[in-house]
Amino acid sequence: MQKIKKSLRDSKSARWLVLALVSFTMMCMYYLTDAMAPLQERLQASLSWTASDYGFFTSGYGWFNVFLLMLIFSGMILDKMGVRFTGILAIGIMLVGGFVKYWAISGHVEGMYQLSLFSWQVIAPSAKSAVYAGFGFAIFGVGCEMFGIAANKAVVRWFRGKEMALAIGLNTSTGRIGTALAMFTPIPLIKLTGELSAPIIVSLFLLCIGLLVFVLFTFMDRQLDREEANAGVPADEEFKFADLLEIGKNRAFWYITALCVLFYSAVFPFIKYATNMIVQKFGIADSAAGYIPALLPFSALLLTPVFGSLFDKKGKGATIMVVGSILLVCVHLLFSVPSLNSFPVAIGLVMVLGVAFSMVPSAMWPSIAKIIPENKLGTAYAMTFWVQNWGLMGVPLLIGVVLDKFCITGTINKLVDGKEQVITLYNYTIPMLIFACFGALAIVFSFLLKVEDRKKGYGLELPNVKK
Repeated sequence: MQKIKKSLRDSKSARWLVLALVSFTMMCMYYLTDAMAPLQERLQASLSWTASDYGFFTSGYGWFNVFLLMLIFSGMILDKMGVRFTGILAIGIMLVGGFVKYWAISGHVEGMYQLSLFSWQVIAPSAKSAVYAGFGFAIFGVGCEMFGIAANKAVVRWFRGKEMALAIGLNTSTGRIGTALAMFTPIPLIKLTGELSAPIIVSLFLLCIGLLVFVLFTFMDRQLDREEANAGVPADEEFKFADLLEIGKNRAFWYITALCVLFYSAVFPFIKYATNMIVQKFGIADSAAGYIPALLPFSALLLTPVFGSLFDKKGKGATIMVVGSILLVCVHLLFSVPSLNSFPVAIGLVMVLGVAFSMVPSAMWPSIAKIIPENKLGTAYAMTFWVQNWGLMGVPLLIGVVLDKFCITGTINKLVDGKEQVITLYNYTIPMLIFACFGALAIVFSFLLKVEDRKKGYGLELPNVKK
């Protein structure tokens, strides 16, 4: 027992260094995820995309994860091969996807064609560049989600029985710095270089640095393996297909998974469209509009650790998820009101959304670790992320189609980067109401989770820190 106490995991400085290394790579990953989010208007004008094309490209993130079950396989790889192998593999896949995305958006793909699914025209005419960019984003999405579950399992391993919710919250919120940077740096980069693909080049450079940083983590994690093996700590059981059935029988797991997909479907797709919505509804230039959505991840950066620490010390995880879901609905309902179009309103609502975005993830991810045994945790996270990817894939496409079919209010000629281009105008009321409906359903499942926890005694309302 004495050897276990002296292991790296029980050294506060060592485990917080591990968190810093993993979180930095998460930050680099999220920058590439959202680097195109402030550029909807420029992509439509420069590459002849429609809102449906943009939604189709954005939905690409989940194609392979959903239809090829890549996330499920990722969880199996994680539970069988471990965090180190899975993390490096994931970063390699992200780099490949990022290069394909760069190739498509940098002008190497031209032309239009129609794309249909089951005789239903999804986007027509479709810009070929949008399809190829979506393909690159789909490859990237496989690596991104794979790294996300690996990072979560790494943090749980190093912080279980300690500051677990705080650590997961910090890991998540540090990743949001990447999202924040992606909100306001792409347009200055384009103006500086004259290249629409400049943000992707910067993203790839950052991800290469993230790979080097993660390699440093692998050395520390390998040392922990040796120490625990010498101390007689038994290794985790390897993945078995029976684990899928066991996880699938857990009702609380499905409640929290449903909450996850509904909550994130009302946040991440919103971020993809937020800059254009703020430009058109609030009359703010796109060079400045990106700063407002950036307040969301910055709010999460500051508040996620607060709620994570509260969950660690006081508990109330299920209650935190309920309150966060309620705030989400309020924000989107207020965004849908046409008369609420002043600059302070936009800032205030995004800040409140940042509070919700802090509360739910800070309690949700540690709660899965309370419901599911650690040796099945990689697979459980993968199953949750897989369901979440249905929302990340379908909702952006849905919003793009809704904008083109029901929300166009006209066009204007506008000077963009020194060139006069035709800009389509949209009314975002219907999309905001759609997001609010997702939030309302999230409230239902958060209450069901709270009831199930009371029945089964998972301890979601109890502190994480063991005294």
